[in-house]
Amino acid sequence: MKINFVLIQTNDHRFGGNNCYFYPNHNTITMKTIFKWRRLSGEFIEQPILEAVEKAIVREQEQGHKLKVCIGSDSQVKGGVIEFATVIVFLREKKGGFMFISNSRLVKEMGIKERMISEVAQSVEIAYALCDLLDAYNVELEVHADINTDPEFQSNLALKEAMGYILGMGFVFKAKPDAFASSSCADKMV
Repeated sequence: MKINFVLIQTNDHRFGGNNCYFYPNHNTITMKTIFKWRRLSGEFIEQPILEAVEKAIVREQEQGHKLKVCIGSDSQVKGGVIEFATVIVFLREKKGGFMFISNSRLVKEMGIKERMISEVAQSVEIAYALCDLLDAYNVELEVHADINTDPEFQSNLALKEAMGYILGMGFVFKAKPDAFASSSCADKMV
């Protein structure tokens, strides 16, 4: 019997830097994303992401800012390794914004459609973890997919599934060209 393994790599410094996690893959997708967050400055976020997000919301609202949160992911294939970036973008109404970033790597061959859905799954996982907190503070939430609405582009293959997944989870869905969290912010971090 042949067993394939999926390698997941994260930048979790709590365990000494770049750590690899192997999971058996028996002809199914076995993917566990371990999110470790940082700020754009590179400073790691030490507390759990829920605490960090709540702290950011409280600080911003105390300063009088109305916030919207947009979550998006992007990926690139580099030499047989898929590099992912997921971002939580905090938009201040008419006053800029900031973001939290998580990067991970996966050694696995994936077609474009599977990779697009994996990006969406990472975004939905974070959106689901944050949605109750955001509701409690009356913060709008959007999930952005790095998928083109133009059928001429390869990523369009995953549009229907991604839209159904995000909308089915009850989130606001945005695709290119309106999906800046994935197509601009996460794209620059991958």
